[in-house]
Amino acid sequence: MVYKIRTGISWRDLPERYGPWKTVYTRFRRYALDGVFTRALQTVQAHADATGDIDGLVQIDSTIVRAHQHAAATGRKRGPTGQTNHTITRSADPEED
Repeated sequence: MVYKIRTGISWRDLPERYGPWKTVYTRFRRYALDGVFTRALQTVQAHADATGDIDGLVQIDSTIVRAHQHAAATGRKRGPTGQTNHTITRSADPEED
């Protein structure tokens, strides 16, 4: 589970040494729903606070804001919406006139 979170790979791409990806995913989901990760974080934070290892002057903000697709000018390219004729024809030879 740590490997997955650290690398950001998809569940299906987990190395075989960790077992079947679906088993790892099922355990991860069960732990998340049961609050295992939340309780572990709270325990680590409480211990760090009790030993004075938390600096109250440091703050990390990891807010992620998703923009609407048109806000970033992504999506369909601007331009004509109709069909364009790309037929190749012989050009007129000016010397034939």
